[in-house]
Amino acid sequence: MKKSLALLTTSALSLSLVLAGCGGNSGESKDPGSADKGVVNVYNWGVYIDESVLEDFTAETGIKVNYDTFESNESMYGVLKNDGASYDVVIPSDYMISRMIEEDMLEPLNFDNIPNFEDVDPALKNPDYDPENLYSVPYMWGLLGIIYNTTMVDETPTSWATMFDEDYAGQILMFNNSRDAIGVALKYLGYSYNTTDEAQIKEAVDLLIKQKPLVQSYVMDEIFEKMQGGSAAIGAYYYGDYLTMAEVNPDLAFCIPEEGTNLYVDAMCIPKSAENKENAEIFINYMCSTQAGLKNCEEIWYSSPLLSVREELDPEVANDPYAYPDESILANCESFKNLPDEILALYDSEWTRLMLASN
Repeated sequence: MKKSLALLTTSALSLSLVLAGCGGNSGESKDPGSADKGVVNVYNWGVYIDESVLEDFTAETGIKVNYDTFESNESMYGVLKNDGASYDVVIPSDYMISRMIEEDMLEPLNFDNIPNFEDVDPALKNPDYDPENLYSVPYMWGLLGIIYNTTMVDETPTSWATMFDEDYAGQILMFNNSRDAIGVALKYLGYSYNTTDEAQIKEAVDLLIKQKPLVQSYVMDEIFEKMQGGSAAIGAYYYGDYLTMAEVNPDLAFCIPEEGTNLYVDAMCIPKSAENKENAEIFINYMCSTQAGLKNCEEIWYSSPLLSVREELDPEVANDPYAYPDESILANCESFKNLPDEILALYDSEWTRLMLASN
């Protein structure tokens, strides 16, 4: 979900960082601290890291990073569950972590190897999705809202209703995944993101079918190019990504809809299939260092869970009410939770109904 590498929108960008250690010609001996220590295979959201952090990690530890990206929690889950892919570190969102814990897909962490966990904001520890904090370490967190082009939108949006406004036909970008897209409709209708009421979910999809002729495109990372280039007026996406887009296109603005929105946490986990668990914990610990956390935060603009990073940020960023919201904003936010299997199956079938609906 992130980053200024907006044109890198593939779901599997393999960056095999073959950094043999510290510099030197091939005939010179390596610094013993940078000797080859194996690999760590990382699976993260697209556009969601300062890639120099991966180089720094290899230079410091001697561990090479094989880095792939995904576009949604559901696609990541499918790769791990159905394709049998082996990764050492994955970075899902809260509700998907809960699902993976329930399905015994994650390995308990050895926090003796992750001492930097101490720097994580206590408010983000022992979360609902991992109550005993056995399986996850927060990576980034943030808020969902509406990104809009001030030169193309007549009035400042205050409601999710803007996403369904016929005045912007052909200029609306919608999420290309079931949980987020249906969630927008549920919030607009006044329902919970986590409803298990079949009628409410179907009502939300009925609304999305009605909206479909207004939608220019269903997107994930593609939203960067479209909003930065001014080819769309409105899109639902994340505040950290908005900050990245606004650096390129200052005509863009952001709002939190009055009906409420999603607060999410993406966290680092180790799958059961991991072949390099110790290296994975070394990687997670490094990502929780002030150096790595600050680089990532300043590159992708998502909210850092690390207290030391917040202390180092420019005060304008550290006091940004959408990056580090106070209780008045948080009170109107809701996090996704894992849903029962029969409801997840309903989401899948309803998403298919939406995708097959004619314009």
